Amino acid sequence: MSRIGRKIISIPTGVDIKVDKNRVTAKGPNGTLTQVIDPDMSVEIDGSVLTILRPTEQKRHRSSHGLTRALVSNLITGVSTGFKKELELVGVGYRVSNTGNLLEISIGFSHPIMFYLPDELKVETVTEKGQNPKIVLKGSDKQLLGQVCAKIRAFKKPEPFKGKGIKFAGEILRRKAEKSAGK
Repeated sequence: MSRIGRKIISIPTGVDIKVDKNRVTAKGPNGTLTQVIDPDMSVEIDGSVLTILRPTEQKRHRSSHGLTRALVSNLITGVSTGFKKELELVGVGYRVSNTGNLLEISIGFSHPIMFYLPDELKVETVTEKGQNPKIVLKGSDKQLLGQVCAKIRAFKKPEPFKGKGIKFAGEILRRKAEKSAGK
């Protein structure tokens, strides 16, 4: 049995779940999200507890059982509390600012990068003296949040020698040794 698939999902107060065939819709304080799941999986709601059940022990059903449970769990967490990711700009002269959902990033290129974020996400830029500039992204959709963070990080990935670039806050980089003197 799938350990993740068997875990129950507790539904917090203020969150409404609706199931139509293979579509799960969650409505809460942070908005409404919909997720299409495998049509073979069944969703059972018993009070404030939601469980995902699989019909058989086929390999296909076993492999999608845990995935379906994780997607529905992320849906419920997103509409109730939301998700948050932080990105750091490591490098001399690297700056970031935002106007609404328009992000302006200066990371050593000849021109600043203008990046417009989807309306579902909220952005905040933090610049403190003596600290690296930070981009704080918040949203209810975990997949969208991760995809946008990956796009921003792809503008300048951290390089392995000095660690300069855009990285996730708390990310541990694998560093390489500098060239040693020859003769």
